[in-house]
Amino acid sequence: MTAGTTAVAARLDSAARVARVVDGLPGAWGRAVRQRLGALAEALEPGSGPATADRVGRVEQALGSGDGPAAWLTLAVLTAELPVVADVQRLQRAVRLDGALPPLRSLLLRPRLGALLSRAEPAEVEVCSGVVVDLAHTARTDLATGIQRVARETVRRWDADREVVLAGWTDGLTALRRLDPAERRRALTGRGGTRAAGERASGAVLVPWRGTYVLPELAPERERTLRLMAMARFAECRTGVVGLDCVPISSAETTDANVSEAFAGYLAALRHVDRVAGISEAAAAEFRGWTRMLRAIGTAGPEVRAVPLPAERVAVTEGGLARARTRFLVADLPMLLCVGTAEPRKNHLALLHAAETAWRAGHRFSLSFVGGHSWSSERFVGRLAQLQAQGRPVDSHRGVDDEELWGAYALARAVVFPSLHEGFGLPVAEALAVGTPVVTSAHGSMAELAEGGGALLVDPRDDGALARALSAVVSDDTVHERLRLQAVRRPERTWAAYADELWSCLVDGRTDRGSDA
Repeated sequence: MTAGTTAVAARLDSAARVARVVDGLPGAWGRAVRQRLGALAEALEPGSGPATADRVGRVEQALGSGDGPAAWLTLAVLTAELPVVADVQRLQRAVRLDGALPPLRSLLLRPRLGALLSRAEPAEVEVCSGVVVDLAHTARTDLATGIQRVARETVRRWDADREVVLAGWTDGLTALRRLDPAERRRALTGRGGTRAAGERASGAVLVPWRGTYVLPELAPERERTLRLMAMARFAECRTGVVGLDCVPISSAETTDANVSEAFAGYLAALRHVDRVAGISEAAAAEFRGWTRMLRAIGTAGPEVRAVPLPAERVAVTEGGLARARTRFLVADLPMLLCVGTAEPRKNHLALLHAAETAWRAGHRFSLSFVGGHSWSSERFVGRLAQLQAQGRPVDSHRGVDDEELWGAYALARAVVFPSLHEGFGLPVAEALAVGTPVVTSAHGSMAELAEGGGALLVDPRDDGALARALSAVVSDDTVHERLRLQAVRRPERTWAAYADELWSCLVDGRTDRGSDA
């Protein structure tokens, strides 16, 4: 027998011994190891035989190549956790030093310790070659504005006529998993409720492989972004992200403590994704600027395209109008509406000052804010209370559903949105879609939206300019009618069109818009 034949025989004998141990693992943990091994071998080479020894041999061969994707997949499947970059590199180095079998044996037998230390049921692993859409936040909140609205309006259309897997994350943010039925309802409609009788949370861990992973929302958590970074870098799958904005970097002074740091971690993960679809030309420009910075570390970064959000006309219901009249209108006063979370970037304090300036000048109107309170909103809340105590017709509302919000848009004399920085400015688009004039900022995505007419543009940092714009839209009927006619004549762009274009960009890898230059 030659030396080469002896080495091969020894390797096969070792793999066979590992297989016998795996076959002998008892109980739920043993079944989990064998299930994961089968899923891993099938993903690496479809049609692999059912014998454990064959599967161990197949994985050993793939892992022994030193290939990063094989190492990532092996870790993800056998541990039921998406690895971080350091985990993958550690496994690759171990393989180069000692061969593939010792670290593979350790990974396969590790659950024996888990069986001793935990009574929890081990998770099965599903290697998914389809389109996985990550809706971790949207599936846990009833909010229907901003990021959640974009995710819901898009993904529910995908879910209706395409094959998609809706995913969230495990409690420790270490792995993707299928959404359970209640989470699916909340992700797609904003109304989840409790699980119905017989409904169970999914225990299966999802590992994207030779398919597509899409993130239509923000992922700020460090544990999550570290694992996304490794997946985007090593996994054999297309990765695409909706690029909302770079506010925590470009306008860091308007964000809460630690937000910029968390966003920087998110950007680090995005270094390795295939494509970012900016929600406006302005947002795409921000991400392109960031990719140019990456050249300093020898990284090309993702391809960035602009896929602008829509401005779809919505049929306002009588019920929505009636509820909005009751909730928002004050006597016969024309109503100005501001939609958006109360945070410094939205510039609500400047709007309160401009409103008070206009009221003191004798203009008659009410002012309503719609949106939750967020970081650093204490000054806004305090000033709002002062004006209310002085008898000014100003209020703030939370928990407004879609029907009532669209009723408020339709009833408003104008929507005021003087934000300092936006990736898009959805309230601007929605107000214009129902023919309501807008006062908004003269830069970035908001100016981009106003190009079709219907808006007065102001410098949001100029208190006087904002006050004059409020006075004009409230008291000058000629100005108001001109803006209203411009708004109703704007071309419509629907959510269905946006969903199709986003799918083409992130899943099919095609788009007719934008440039990565």
